[in-house]
Amino acid sequence: MAKPSGATWVTRTGVHVDRIASSWLIRCFIDPQARFKFVPAKGYVPKDGELRFDMFEAEFTHIGDRCTFEVLVERMGLRDPALVAIGEIIHDLDLRDDKFSREENIGVRSTIDGICTVAHDDEQRIAAASPMLNGLYSHFSLKRRRKPNKAT
Repeated sequence: MAKPSGATWVTRTGVHVDRIASSWLIRCFIDPQARFKFVPAKGYVPKDGELRFDMFEAEFTHIGDRCTFEVLVERMGLRDPALVAIGEIIHDLDLRDDKFSREENIGVRSTIDGICTVAHDDEQRIAAASPMLNGLYSHFSLKRRRKPNKAT
């Protein structure tokens, strides 16, 4: 799928783990000019050209055992190990199945929960969580580059 440019991305109000991380992913890696629209969970009729995520009948939402963040990474062809690592964290926190059991889970959960207790506006939550997600991305990117080569 071609990456959208300047699209209106629609999701449910009260963003939390998957919607916060997916919004960050959209703005940083998919559609830097994205505009977000937050709507009630039920009854919203999308307008032409809007892209919905992490909501009922959305263009981008959970598929099988994958959360929206993972679906976006795959469908947009983002073959970046750092994004895959973040996706594993978001998966565990959103689906609560501990599929990946990442050591970072508890800290990321605490940080997002804390952000959501002080920021009640959806855009504020995304903005407040973005530096943490940027830091995770940098951490996983550097970690991958620093792996020593194993001589055989």
